[in-house]
Amino acid sequence: MSRQLDMDTLRQNFWKEEYLREKVLRCEWHRKYGTVVKAKQKAKAAARLPLKLPTLHPKDPLLPPPAPKAVPTKAPSPALETPTIQSEMYPVPPATRALLYEGISHDFQGRYCYLNTRKLDMPEMRYFFPITTSFTYGWQLGPPVKQEVVSCKMCRIESFFRKNGAFSLLDPQDLAL
Repeated sequence: MSRQLDMDTLRQNFWKEEYLREKVLRCEWHRKYGTVVKAKQKAKAAARLPLKLPTLHPKDPLLPPPAPKAVPTKAPSPALETPTIQSEMYPVPPATRALLYEGISHDFQGRYCYLNTRKLDMPEMRYFFPITTSFTYGWQLGPPVKQEVVSCKMCRIESFFRKNGAFSLLDPQDLAL
């Protein structure tokens, strides 16, 4: 007996679109954040290399400083330079970092208090860019807005519980004779 595949043209087109959408999403992320990630990776690789100290040469007798040139040199634009980022996160403010060293987590101090305080910050204030695709859902949404429930207790009780009890008597009109 042949194997049944649940693939029809509609489902095949769905999966084609889904793969294409994922591919476009990855390319878009790479276009936005690829250079920053590469710069970070290069910085980490450079940090792993052994430190080579510069060679000290004997001091030469002091020479008079050279005369300044009349032609001013054009300074490079700061917008074109890529920032060297050591991590994906912004540095923690000193007041928040100080919470780590006050008390212990068992007493809701120390690391517990630090993590709860850090959690209150928006993701844009903690990270340079969205790390995962799930970050994009909450990225730049703004502060959370708390909505109050406008429901009274009696409305919930009347709509939740049965009106005629668990073992209601049968109505004689409901019986089949």
